[in-house]
Formats: sequence, C-alpha cells, structure tokens
Amino acid sequence: MFGQLGLPEMMVIMVIALLIFGPKKLPSLGKSLGEGITSFKKAMTFGEKEAEKDDEKKEDDSAT
Repeated sequence: MFGQLGLPEMMVIMVIALLIFGPKKLPSLGKSLGEGITSFKKAMTFGEKEAEKDDEKKEDDSAT
C-alpha cells in the first residue's frame, strides 16, 4: 500500500516541496539530500567491509 510511489505521487510531492521551500532553495536542498545519501552509502559499505574483516579475523583466530 505505501511501498510504491508512481509518477503522479512524485509530482505531488515535488509541487508541495516547491511551494514550501521556493524555487531558490530547492536546488540546494536537492544537493544536500544527494550528498547525505552518498555519505550514508559510503558509511554502509565501509561498515560491511569492517564486519567482513572482523569475521575473517575471528575465523583465523579460531582455526589456530
């Protein structure tokens, strides 16, 4: 029910955001949102790599 957003729903969200923030502020908000998402993805990837290293280290320690 809430999982899928189609084109009409996205248009309504964009119009509401435009009305609330105005055309001058919208590009900077989009840039900030994009940078935040990128940073979050990098942190998740880094966390997964660290978890894999910890798992490998535990396996090596238990094998010896």
